[in-house]
Order: sequence, then C-alpha cells, then structure tokens
Amino acid sequence: MKCHLQFRLRNVVSPADERTMNPSMTAQDVDSAHIEVQLDLPAKPISPDLFGIFFEDLSYAADRGLYAELVQNGSFEYSSADCPDWSALSFWQLTTANGAKGSLSIQDANPLNANNPNYAVIRCDSPGNNGEVAISNPGFDGIAVKKGETYDFSIFARRRPGETGSLQVRLIGAEGDLLVSADLPSISTEWAKYKAPLVPAKDDANARLVLSTAVRGMVFVDMVSLCPRKTFRDRPNGLRADLAETIAALKPRFVRFPGGCVAHGDGVKNIYRWKDTIGPLEQRKQQKNIWRYHQSLGLGYFEYFQFCEDIGATAVPVLAAGVSCQNSDFARGTGQQCIPMEQMGAYTQDVLDLIEYANGPASSVWGSKRAAAGHPEPFRLKYLGIGNEDAITSGFKERFKMLFEAVRTHYPEITVIGTVGPNPSGRDYDEGWKFAGDLSVPMVDEHCYVQPDWLLKNLGRYDQYDRSKSKVYLGEFASWGNTVRNALAEAAYMTSLERNGDVVHMFSYAPLLSKIGHVHWYPDLIYFNNAEVFPSVNYYVQQLFMSNAGTQCVPSELKLDGTLSEGRAATVSVVRSGNDLIVKLVNLAPTVLRTQIQLAGDERIEPEAHCWVLAGDEKQINPGDPRAKANVAEQVIKPVTSSLKVAREFSVNAPAFSLTVIRMKLLK
Repeated sequence: MKCHLQFRLRNVVSPADERTMNPSMTAQDVDSAHIEVQLDLPAKPISPDLFGIFFEDLSYAADRGLYAELVQNGSFEYSSADCPDWSALSFWQLTTANGAKGSLSIQDANPLNANNPNYAVIRCDSPGNNGEVAISNPGFDGIAVKKGETYDFSIFARRRPGETGSLQVRLIGAEGDLLVSADLPSISTEWAKYKAPLVPAKDDANARLVLSTAVRGMVFVDMVSLCPRKTFRDRPNGLRADLAETIAALKPRFVRFPGGCVAHGDGVKNIYRWKDTIGPLEQRKQQKNIWRYHQSLGLGYFEYFQFCEDIGATAVPVLAAGVSCQNSDFARGTGQQCIPMEQMGAYTQDVLDLIEYANGPASSVWGSKRAAAGHPEPFRLKYLGIGNEDAITSGFKERFKMLFEAVRTHYPEITVIGTVGPNPSGRDYDEGWKFAGDLSVPMVDEHCYVQPDWLLKNLGRYDQYDRSKSKVYLGEFASWGNTVRNALAEAAYMTSLERNGDVVHMFSYAPLLSKIGHVHWYPDLIYFNNAEVFPSVNYYVQQLFMSNAGTQCVPSELKLDGTLSEGRAATVSVVRSGNDLIVKLVNLAPTVLRTQIQLAGDERIEPEAHCWVLAGDEKQINPGDPRAKANVAEQVIKPVTSSLKVAREFSVNAPAFSLTVIRMKLLK
C-alpha cells in the first residue's frame, strides 16, 4: 500500500455550523486544510523499532519506583558516598519499650556475602518488664499498604551460640496502630533466610516496618525486605504493578536501560557493571547513584530483560565505553575518566559476556547464569549501546574502537549503537559523527533537550541527513516542560521522525519516571508517589504514536499561509499488517483546523474509523507534575476516543492546540 499527500491550507470564512462548536468563535477562528491521499505513489519505509522508551535510575525511578521493594536501606549499605548525610544506619531507628535496654550497630565481620559486607546487630541487654528492643524503617517516604493484600517479608539473620535469638516483625500504621504482626522461627547460629507473609488489617499510606526482640542477646540481620506479592505479572522480586502497567500501556517497541549518566557513572569506580546486578539479591554489589542516592540493584539486568520480554519490547542495554561521565565529581572538576588500558581487556570481555548472557545457550558459561535465574531460552538481544553522550576525546575514541571491533568480530549480528555527545550540535556532535563514519558504526545515539520553538523550526532536520551514513537513535529527547504546548511541539517533531523513519530508526523520550518530592531532572514522562501514578500530557502523545506506528510513509509537504506557517504538521502512514491508513494531525495554533481529506485511487475504505483527540489549553499541565499549581484541581488532559464516519472524501475538525489521530481500515 502506498500513499501520497498534498496539503492546501488557507484562511477562509468558516461556515456558520462550524461556529456551533464554540459560540464565541468568529470567522477568523477556523482555518482550512485539504489533504489528498494518493494510493499509488512510492512510500518510504519506517523502522519497525522507531518508538520506544528510555529507563534511567534517576529521580528514584528504580528503588521504590519501578522496583517494588518497600524497605529503604534493607541491606545497610547506604553511606556518605551516596549522600553526605547518610550512613549504614540511615532510615533505621532504635526504640525500646517497658524498661528494655539495648543498642543498634553495624558490623562487617563474617558477612552474609563479601559483595554485601554490612549487617546490623540488634542487641538486647535487658528486656525490662515485658519490654522489647526494636528497630523500625519508614520505607521511602512511608510504606503504603492496602487492606487484605499480601506483603512478603524476608530477612537474613543469625545469632550467637548459646543465645536464644528471636525476632518479631510488625507493620505499624501512621497513627501507631498495629496493622499486622508475625513471629519468625527460631534464629540459627548460621546465616539463614526467614520469611513471613503479612496481610494488613487496613489501608495505610504511611506505615513503617518494625523488627523487635524481647530476649537477652544479639541478633545479626541483613537484607531486610518487604515486597508486595501483587507485582507486575506476579513475579517474585518484581516490579510495582501500576507503574509497570502504565509503561506497558505505551506499547513501546524497545526499552533502553539502565540509564544514561548512570551507565557510565561518577568516575571509573562507579561505572555500572552489569555482572554486579545479576544472581541472588544478597550477592549483588550495590553502589552509589551518580544522581546522589543509592542503587540496591534489586532491579538488575535479568529483571530489565524480563520486563522487556513481558511487554513485547526489544531490549537495548547501554554499557559504558570505557570512560566515565564527563561531569563526574562535578564539584571538584575531575571530568571524564578512562579505564586504564591494562584493564580494558577484562572490561571488553565483560561486554562480550553480556551478549552471551543474553543470547548464549543454557550450556554456555553466562547463558547458564541466565538459565539459573529462570530463563533457559535466550533473550534474543540485537542492539547494544556503547557509550552515552560522552565527550569525544582521544581516550574515548581509543576505548570505543576497542569495544566496537571486539563486538563486530565476535558477534557481527549485533547492531552497536555509538554516541555523538549530549547535544544536537557542537564539537562533540561533529566529532562523534565523523568518528562514527570512520569506523562505520551502524547507528549513533543523538540527544536533544530543547525549547518547543526549536522543534518547530527544525521539522526538516532529518530530511537533510545522508542516508548512506550511520542510522540515528534519538535516545534522549524532550522539550523543556510538560505543558500541552510542549507535548504538541514534540508531536510535531515526531511526525518528522516518522517521515524520516528510514534514517531515524529509534526514538525515546527522556526521562521516563520521576518520584514526586525527589525530582532530579525536569521534565519527565510519568510522575508518581507511593500510591498513585500521574502520566504527563507528553505521555499521552507518546502513547498515541506508539499505538499507531506505521510501516511506511510517503514524502509530504505542508503548505500554510501567513502566520499559520508554523505550528502544524501531519503524516500519513500505512500499517501493512492490518491494512490500516493512519493520519496524524498536529495543530499548535489557537484556531480550529478544518481538514478536508480526500482518498484518490481504487482503494475502498470502511465507513467508520477510530479517532483520538488530545487537546487543551497550551499552558495546561496534568496533576502530579511538580510545576502544576497544588491548590488547583486541574483536569487530567488525555486523549478522547471516538468513532468517525469516513468516506473517500470527508472532513475532520482538529481543535486548537491538539493532536488528532485517525485510523482507517482500507478494504482489499
């Protein structure tokens, strides 16, 4: 199926019936467009992986974000390296009752695992008069629990020989009331895991977890965990269901992970090492987050791959290119650091081992570790990012080339995605493109954080790209805000990406998630707290494009008169699998756009189409956004779905400040 578009737009005096949409509308409030779709001219292919998502552990996107764990610092590995005010006992509080005496301390002799050296010691010197020594944890801004739902508690513990050792676990509500309690079995003298299901008696948005002992002696505890049994796909150690479902509803073609700056880290010692994130939780090697908090790595590479598979998305892991972020230790200005060349052989092997972990048979060294985690079949990895908006220095070039050539030699079927710096122009951009061309890198990762006007003025950017060079992954993209205007400017730009889907093979908005009260970067696609999820207006634009992605697009020209020369864009795409015709109209003007659509050719069309309209005031922001007015009950802006009568020639009114998507079925 092939299409051709012609647009003829002009200022006209609208018919009287148009003004019934808005009693105050004047003749100048409605403009006209004419789209002629010719079904017999050549079409350009659109990459099947064009629209996806980018996940970074930023703004608490992982721990108590997508990762469902409710206890904060349950492994006692927090430190001042994460945050200057933190220690191994941060978010834990010692309490005593009824005259009991005791203490709480940290030790690291005879740990549960060398990768997780710290553990807590709860010491009861005297139980007093039926008293107890207890420690409590408030989770991440409180622990939100629901009545009747099961929460799986677990802990590793041991006691000293000759002592009894006992523990009780409780959930205490915000008002001090008992929600649920359980006594753990007798504690062994060797590290062992203890479990208890907890079912709260009522809802509470701000509960805390309490561990207590009422007998003299010392109990050593580590890896304290509380996780809802109801997770996404009901997986143990799983993902927060409502957040994961919100992401899945986007229907992304791919997921880039584990982050941008997180991947190459705050200095060489902080580079994200994928091998530290797999295997049993107690064996994973936690570390600080470059965004100045902690990574428990409970959400690790296995969980990322599994999530991609669960939502039908292609996995796109990103590894450091042997260098750290050029903004490392910004306060002291140490800048980009390079892994010493004598260590690059081992690091290169780590990169190759990741591909074996993802794609190797269960009998291979790293494939067997994937199988041991419960996934004997390969994950079918086909993309691998190396580097993230790095400064294109000589140190970077030497290491990237080493890694790129190793992957190309051992796994030629893998598409390596390089990097061309943090901006859509400038020295690193120019040097990165030249370097990618010299090495024949198949795809490069561009980043673009700009104002809406920049997007509207650059709708033809990719029309000019050389089709013989590297393909483009626009990996981090956003206009600076979550207003309707921001979202529609992004939609307009995305029509140009779809129009150039033969050279722009992948695209993702960034960042994906942000916890309210812990926003490290603005804007974001999805905001959340412990109990609710708040998609931005931008989210719904992404959802409409991902749910209505085409396989082919013809060149189109949009002609507008006078002041209407900016702010509108359109594409037509054909989905071969369903023989659908998809029209996307972006109207970024304060007037209605009356659009006449004419289908030329021999194709017939079903008389009813699906139509989605996302519209609002250009300055509106969805509730949950940190810049929304807290004292105003704003209406959620999201698409309105309807059916639309269509024929070989029909019209549609695109409201002011709107995105309209029409999906028609062509009859064979």
